[in-house]
Amino acid sequence: MGEFYVPVAIESIEPEIFPDVALFLKSGNNYVLYKSHGRNFDREDAARLMGNSVACLYVRPADLEVLTDYMENNAERLLKSDSFDSKTKGKIIYQTSINFVGDLFQHPEKVEDFDRSRRLIENLLLYLANDKEALRSLETVMSYNYHTFVHSLQVTALSILLHSEVYLLSRDELEDVGIGTLLHDFGKIFVPQDILNKSGKLTETEIAQFKKHPEEGYRYLKEKTRLSEVSLDVVRFHHERNNGTGYPNGLKAALIPRSAQVCALCDLYCTLTIDRTGRKALPPHISINIIRQEMKDSFNSRLVDALEALVCVEEMSMPL
Repeated sequence: MGEFYVPVAIESIEPEIFPDVALFLKSGNNYVLYKSHGRNFDREDAARLMGNSVACLYVRPADLEVLTDYMENNAERLLKSDSFDSKTKGKIIYQTSINFVGDLFQHPEKVEDFDRSRRLIENLLLYLANDKEALRSLETVMSYNYHTFVHSLQVTALSILLHSEVYLLSRDELEDVGIGTLLHDFGKIFVPQDILNKSGKLTETEIAQFKKHPEEGYRYLKEKTRLSEVSLDVVRFHHERNNGTGYPNGLKAALIPRSAQVCALCDLYCTLTIDRTGRKALPPHISINIIRQEMKDSFNSRLVDALEALVCVEEMSMPL
């Protein structure tokens, strides 16, 4: 992945314990130094920035690992605190998750730390379970579009909620679902950057190379990690379709593991509802209509109905 400056929500920068890293303001496409290494970030800084409607500062790529360690070590404490509202907690779990996925894409060997993955999903479950507005709060902070990382978190949160609506899962299985969906696009580390970043139409050769990513991600994770079969199935089969038109194996209906079916639907829905280069995000009800009409029979209708009930609450409750 190319270098990216990592956004950090102002609310998650605790002056006494935040790591000593340089912090930057974004000005257009440039990053301007706000706090140099060695200078404390204090409560006056936070108040001044928030008073000027600055939602976040940025950390340079070289400091990502330090930031990630800090966020992961403090996420549970911050999420359990009564000092933060739902929106702020959404920013914290968003920040932690994005850094986690970004770190794995930069350093694939770190995926072997199974306990780290499970700890992150436990914190995400803690957040989702304790707040009915959790998904909406997360959506308000999904504005920093280094796409693969943001997308992975969005698919994970929605998949967990959709599983909870449709199936009776144990806590362990729900965690396995979360880990699998967070890593569902892990195989993209094996796809050349010029294919991933291409703005025009892919050639048939490029499409064939891209379509290898579920299988290659599955093979790497199966060999290098202790992930469950539930998690691995999500990675391997999240591009399969109910009518057999998907890949890598062209599986149909019940032959596709149910967690992979859920991830596949959430994957497409989240792709439609997030800004991409050359295409603005679509509203929930339009995205669901596209799935029903243009992708008819690609997804289990029961799952589509449950997804619509989850994401179209405001549209469904509006008077005609």
